[in-house]
Amino acid sequence: MLEEVERWLADRSWSAADRPLDQLLDRKRAAGTTVSVVLPALDEEATVGAIVEVIRRELIEGLPYPLVDELVVIDSGSSDRTAEVAAKAGARVVHRDEILPRIPALPGKGEVLWRSLLATAGDIVCFVDADLRDFSADFVSGIVGPLLTEPDVQFVKAMYDRPLGDAPGQGGRVTELVARPLLNLHWPQLAGFVQPLGGEYAVRRSLLERLPFPVGYGVELGLLVDALHTVGLNALAQVDVGVRVHRHQDGQALGRMAAAIYRTAQLRLSRGHLVRPELTQFERGPDGFVPRTYAVDTEERPPMLGVKEYALRSVA
Repeated sequence: MLEEVERWLADRSWSAADRPLDQLLDRKRAAGTTVSVVLPALDEEATVGAIVEVIRRELIEGLPYPLVDELVVIDSGSSDRTAEVAAKAGARVVHRDEILPRIPALPGKGEVLWRSLLATAGDIVCFVDADLRDFSADFVSGIVGPLLTEPDVQFVKAMYDRPLGDAPGQGGRVTELVARPLLNLHWPQLAGFVQPLGGEYAVRRSLLERLPFPVGYGVELGLLVDALHTVGLNALAQVDVGVRVHRHQDGQALGRMAAAIYRTAQLRLSRGHLVRPELTQFERGPDGFVPRTYAVDTEERPPMLGVKEYALRSVA
């Protein structure tokens, strides 16, 4: 590990318990900083309501001064009751297609996160996946904390244990097999991140609006790499928030995720053209193995500062 990364681990890795909530509220009120929490959601009726309820109860309503000013669920086309459950729990629900309708929406998580910048107004934007179970408010307060107390920090990732069933620490298979090797080999300054692909991170809007967003599964790696090049390692940090329990995807879905992440990395390494941005996987059929070919996410959205609707909103 680079000496720079060892120093970064000592200086920029914290626990959620390092910053008590009353300290964060004092800093937030003194600075007048606003915080938006965004939950990208697709068919998450089983979990999204409980997450919203915890955030409202512990970070909005149950405090003398709210830590979270805006709680928004962006529904990217759910076929279940995700929107209804989230609204009943107290979130503002916005459909992905209602945001920036001039540009037809593409499928993918990164697309939703990019559009969320137009649907929110907070100085700090905190992203939280909507499939988490046994959710703790530390997932929000822990990663927002350094942005309220450390003026030089601009991007904070959550770190946590990821069990796979009953096996502790065996989750995050794409992280261990794809993302971590890529980062260690090509961006060794980022080798200290425990969960580089984690969906829980808080970022200053002033940085997010300057970054391109891969529309699909590559969004977390893309944002992290681009943030490194934009503001430097010392502006990045991570906070231990405990254990993350969520729905795991099957092996083939993980393969598609890995391909998108590799593609995102390749674009940042060369900005070259990939001849065949597709991934073929195999399923056993009645007569043997059947190939299934899927497109790999290759689109990226430009920095939000270049979108005229966002610029007009800022002027207004």
